[in-house]
Amino acid sequence: MDKKILLVDDAAFMRMLIRNTLTQNGYTNILEAADGAIAVSTYSAEKPDLVIMDITMPNMTGIEALKEIKAADPAAKVVMCSAMGQEAMVVEAIKLGALDFIVKPFKAERILQTVNKIIG
Repeated sequence: MDKKILLVDDAAFMRMLIRNTLTQNGYTNILEAADGAIAVSTYSAEKPDLVIMDITMPNMTGIEALKEIKAADPAAKVVMCSAMGQEAMVVEAIKLGALDFIVKPFKAERILQTVNKIIG
């Protein structure tokens, strides 16, 4: 599959978990960013088919990055990730245009279900 996916999380371990799940299921064109600011610049340079982004990050939060990405490209497909207890932020992300959210800790099936639904 040549769909391009951008993984955004300040935790390298979380990016690795998602990357492994995706690559084991045929998604091989994967980009990574460690914070929202890098995500915004990577998005504008690479135009990925999907962004999977953490909400809580240093430098620029996922919510701020979502706003910037959607302002630059209203058709951007973004899925937010959050730990339990961040319901208010998840609701805000959906209002801002996120297509879905995945709760941490991740289940591989949930990641794949969401990715396949949006770009599969």
